[in-house]
Amino acid sequence: MASEESSLRALESLMTEFFHSCTTNERKREIEELLNNFAQQMGAWRHCLYFLSNTRNEYVMMYSLTVFELIQSPTMASLGLVLLKTTSEELACPREDLSVARKDELRKLLLEQVPTVLGLLTGILETIWDKHSVTAATPPPSPTSGESELLGSLLQGTHYSKLLSQPIPALDDDSQQLCSLALECLAHLFSWIPLSTSITPSLLASIFHFARFGCDLRVKPKTPPSIYSSCSSNGEHAPPANGGGRPGHQMGGSGQVDRSRLGVLAMTCINELVSKNCVPLDFEEYLLRMFQQTFFLLQRLTRENNAHTVKSRLQELDESYVEKFTDFLRLFVSVHLRRIESNAQFPVVEFLALLFKYTFNQPTHEGYFACLDIWSIFLDYLTTKIKSRLADRDGVLNRYKDALVLLLREVLNRIQFRYNQAQLEELDDETLDDDQQTEWQRYLRQSLEVVVKVMELLPSHAFATLFPVLQEDLDVYLGLQQFIVTSGTSRRLNITAENDCRRLHCALRDLSSLLQAVGRLAGYFIGDVFAARFNDALAVVERLVEVTCYGSQISLYDLETAVPSVLKPDLIDVHAQSLAALQAYSHWLAQFYSEVQRQNQSRFISLVTSTMDATAPLITAKVPEKLLLSACHLMMSMATTVRPVFLVTLPAVQNIFNLITESQTRRLPQEAYMLVCRALSNMLLLPWSNLPESEQQWQTRSSSHASLLAALTRHYRLLRGTANQPPHRLGLEDTKAVLHQTLPVLRDIVDSISGESTKSRQICYQSLQESVQVSLGLFPVFIQQPDVTDEMLSFFLTLFQGLRVQMGVPFTGQIIHTFLSMFTREQLAASILQEGSAGCRVVEKFLKILQVVVQEPGQAFKPFLPSIIALCMEQVYPIVAERSSPDVKAEMFELLYQVLHHNWRYFFKTSVLASVQRGSAEEAMENEAQFSAAMQAFGQSFLQPDIHIFKQNLSYLESLNSKHKLYHRKLFRTSMLFHFINVLLQVLLHKSHDLLQEEIALAVYNMASVDFDAFYSAFMPEFLNGCQGVDANQRAVLGRNFKLERDLPSFTQSVHRLVNDLRYYRLCNSSLPTGTVKL
Repeated sequence: MASEESSLRALESLMTEFFHSCTTNERKREIEELLNNFAQQMGAWRHCLYFLSNTRNEYVMMYSLTVFELIQSPTMASLGLVLLKTTSEELACPREDLSVARKDELRKLLLEQVPTVLGLLTGILETIWDKHSVTAATPPPSPTSGESELLGSLLQGTHYSKLLSQPIPALDDDSQQLCSLALECLAHLFSWIPLSTSITPSLLASIFHFARFGCDLRVKPKTPPSIYSSCSSNGEHAPPANGGGRPGHQMGGSGQVDRSRLGVLAMTCINELVSKNCVPLDFEEYLLRMFQQTFFLLQRLTRENNAHTVKSRLQELDESYVEKFTDFLRLFVSVHLRRIESNAQFPVVEFLALLFKYTFNQPTHEGYFACLDIWSIFLDYLTTKIKSRLADRDGVLNRYKDALVLLLREVLNRIQFRYNQAQLEELDDETLDDDQQTEWQRYLRQSLEVVVKVMELLPSHAFATLFPVLQEDLDVYLGLQQFIVTSGTSRRLNITAENDCRRLHCALRDLSSLLQAVGRLAGYFIGDVFAARFNDALAVVERLVEVTCYGSQISLYDLETAVPSVLKPDLIDVHAQSLAALQAYSHWLAQFYSEVQRQNQSRFISLVTSTMDATAPLITAKVPEKLLLSACHLMMSMATTVRPVFLVTLPAVQNIFNLITESQTRRLPQEAYMLVCRALSNMLLLPWSNLPESEQQWQTRSSSHASLLAALTRHYRLLRGTANQPPHRLGLEDTKAVLHQTLPVLRDIVDSISGESTKSRQICYQSLQESVQVSLGLFPVFIQQPDVTDEMLSFFLTLFQGLRVQMGVPFTGQIIHTFLSMFTREQLAASILQEGSAGCRVVEKFLKILQVVVQEPGQAFKPFLPSIIALCMEQVYPIVAERSSPDVKAEMFELLYQVLHHNWRYFFKTSVLASVQRGSAEEAMENEAQFSAAMQAFGQSFLQPDIHIFKQNLSYLESLNSKHKLYHRKLFRTSMLFHFINVLLQVLLHKSHDLLQEEIALAVYNMASVDFDAFYSAFMPEFLNGCQGVDANQRAVLGRNFKLERDLPSFTQSVHRLVNDLRYYRLCNSSLPTGTVKL
């Protein structure tokens, strides 16, 4: 008290001296500096409060009031908001330098303050808005007046309509800055606080007020200076009614950016709220109110007037604002539509109308893609809802039918050049993205996804919309024949006028897109609806067959055109797409075949014959590869999916057989050649549908297949003579070429029938037998040639996966024995050490073959187990243990897992029943050393940085425990269990594999649950005693905080608490100065 009294007297003396007429300027500066320093001190306002109450000196009163003004100045308000946001960022989700107890306490304290903080922020936003709105001039007639009916239905009354239709005030720079900080603070708070009534209607209204800044064209950064006049801090200046601004009082670009940013920040706040899926019952009304207010904004964004179309309006808005608004719409549809749809106060159909306008006026391709995604989410929701409410299906569909019809028509228009040429020509159709598709392909794919989903809901209507449009473009395409002029050997398309070429280009591009659309609809004509939609499907298929035949007969791909760089690719693409669309209907053709198999098949035979007549001429090396591959895929589907009995006898198919089996013909490109060979093989191997075994003609087909394979392997089988002699450099490349041409084809043929009937696989192996023996004979010769060995092992891997039963045990054993003898430690080391090379791939495939072998049931291959385990643990593991070699490691551990899983009784002879009866003490075990070595390898992998190997191996251990009670086995329980738990806890402590926290905690729980008593009484004290960097008192706290719980959630929580607090203690202790005494 005495000190404050003396301070007051000193201050009175200084103030009197300052204002005395005799005081020099130099002395005044000294006093001013003293007073300023005092005012800046922490808590100066408390002293000033005393001075104000206990002085009669007017100079002292004036100074004290000045200090009060300083601490409540706008700069301090901004600082307070920055500190508030920092508090939210740092304390709501604190870093690891806090204990769990302190984190929980902080969160609890922060949550207690949330209502107060939200109230303060609401006050700031409301005060600024009201301050700048109160003197606003009377606004011009509302541009929304023509839409009052829609607005009324959205907002259910005039309160919000009036509130949100107020003119947007002009804010001064300080107010803009303050609002930005308040909204940033709110956005971060909303990211972690739960939805509750603390988020009041007045706060929501304030946020939506500022969200309107993004809707107003006058705040676009790219536009000239704002038409708003700048406001003084007391808000005396208002924007003139005519939209003009006083000279010298206009905001520059930076002011506009700030105002536009307010809208972006407000939408960020709204999206944080909407992204929360868990909504308390008492908040649902607020949610509805929020959606109503947001849809008012959507209406503002999509309104048209004389000055602006919807698209130009969206184009002039801040891109970030439009993105945030699209994010809101996606969140609303994906998370909350199911809550709101049935609410009578929410007009869903009118919302869809606004969304429709918003979608199809997007100024950017990315914006349009994002809106298509929203429609896809809505269509998925509607489809799921209809499937779950079959009784009310028609009612639900009728409610949305008009919207779906409009959507379908507009999406179809958007992929057609005739309606949307300018936008479509902007799309890049050359550069591939990460998904290996061009911008045009992505545009088309996403559009067709929506078309297909509407088709699922309204199949008849969708077909009736699409097919006539397709017919129009087909008529153009089919009419091209009359413009073909032949002169000598050349054929030319006699369309040369620039305008005609452009129109033809657009028509062909549209036809290509529509053919893809028609192909995507094929799935909606089969199954239960086959009969009901038969006529529509038949019309499509007949038309497609006609188009493909036409294209092949007049060889449009081979024509000379006026603009060859444009029209020729267009003609090739249409032809290829017509084949691909027809291929999409192969399942329909298969069902058609099964329906008419015992009836008149003439119509079906005609379709298949014409299809093959259209396909066969294209299977030649002279045809462009895109078209060739489409033809090969179509033939493949006819052979594999449709499987008509008569297919192989058709003249067109016989021509293809002759083409492939005559060695002197020019070889097709490899991919096409493999497809054709697989198709021809499948015609002979796959069983014909709906026919008994006695009518399958296996003997004839077997003979034909043997002839086919003999022709395909003619050159390869001649290599048998070189098996016993090392390859000479002169003939090595030729030999390699034959190997690389033949083995992929054989592998593909085997792979295609690996899941088929025994008879098919048996015939296949008979045809392949000689080639397999040649391969085995050649293997030792080429062991030093990794590229050849890689190809050969790929072939043998496919054989083991698909035909090991047909190969028989003796020959399979011979193959395994050959491989095991060839892959010496030196050979393995040389291959593995070249990471990413063909040698590495060879070892991976060898291990994959062994994986297939050890999974085989029965005793046939059990004699190989010791050699396989020895190869793994004694030859491969020592090489890869200390190296990254991720691919080889993954396959080696997969092999170890398969050995353990499929050969458990190789290690544990006792059956489950016997072990229960005799007790675990007498558990019989064999090959203990190999088992222990395998477990040690798994444990060692958890100490290495490769997270993929870690995750794979942890799942293997969990699987072995689930299927074979690994953790309960005596050997594991007594000598390994605690070691594994310790390693896993150390991994959590080091945060080296944080992405797997939950998986690691679950594994620790499963291990501990084998014997909780031992875990709590023996392991935990031992683990804590071994922990470095903590003192005895801290160990005791850690032990007490690990609750003796036995349920998974509580145990997992204790594990995470232990890890966090142990890291916290270590961090604190390592930060203490040297020599600190800890009490």
